[in-house]
Amino acid sequence: MTNPLSLDKYGISIGEGHPLVVMAGLNVLEDETLAMTVGEKLKAICDKLGLPYIFKASFDKANRSSITSYRGPGMDEGLKILSKVKTELGVPVVTDYHEIDQAVPVSEVAEVVQVPAFLCRQTDLVVAGAQAVEAAGGWLHVKKAQFLAPWDVKNIISKVGEVTKRNPTILCERGTSFGYNNLVVDMLGIQGMQALGVPVTIDATHAVQLPGADPRTSGGSTGGRREGVAVIAKSAVAAGADGVFLEFHTDPDKALCDGPSCLPLNSAEDLLTTLKGLHELVRS
Repeated sequence: MTNPLSLDKYGISIGEGHPLVVMAGLNVLEDETLAMTVGEKLKAICDKLGLPYIFKASFDKANRSSITSYRGPGMDEGLKILSKVKTELGVPVVTDYHEIDQAVPVSEVAEVVQVPAFLCRQTDLVVAGAQAVEAAGGWLHVKKAQFLAPWDVKNIISKVGEVTKRNPTILCERGTSFGYNNLVVDMLGIQGMQALGVPVTIDATHAVQLPGADPRTSGGSTGGRREGVAVIAKSAVAAGADGVFLEFHTDPDKALCDGPSCLPLNSAEDLLTTLKGLHELVRS
């Protein structure tokens, strides 16, 4: 049984006995107008469906295949955009950080602070994020690394628990490396991680990536299988996931980052409707 977590200001809880939480938005911030457009549309859909919504976007994509890849507007400008989205739309936001010194300023804007998958074993980074969200009353959303077994994340939970009074950890499944340029998702791992006492989300977008295998750039960026996002999301919710992490764009083929794994915004309502029904069926 998972230990539910709450964002009291927004009336959002995640975990056993609570609705499916939707963390969704853009892969990376491109401009304020696009962020507002995507956030407004997704909030309207979630309000209609009665699903708790958290806007998602990165201000910096530090882990890029190529030095020339688009990374985002940076922390200062990115946090300004995220702050405007949360103020204008009245929703919490989730974004990631990559350096210890970013933890506090990010937690002052984002209710959900995210540890990138490749950095989830960096003790000082995890501790800094845990302490920052503890002070701010938020959540620490930890992406499970592509090289970790589900049971290995107990050490991450332990690290956070040692420096916080309430353990604010949420784990995120995003696929495991399987040979070269490929990822697979072990659905049994979702309940395995929940058994450690924390809520678990599914990042269905990054789970369909083909790392370093985008034919458009001869491996200079990450490829993806957009058609698989809904399959992964539905399978994970059926397996008991407490939340979903999804990325949308008004024109995915023109997205500045990870377009091959991104869903068109006009597909959001149908997918979220299905996911809500699955979640309610499983929990019943």
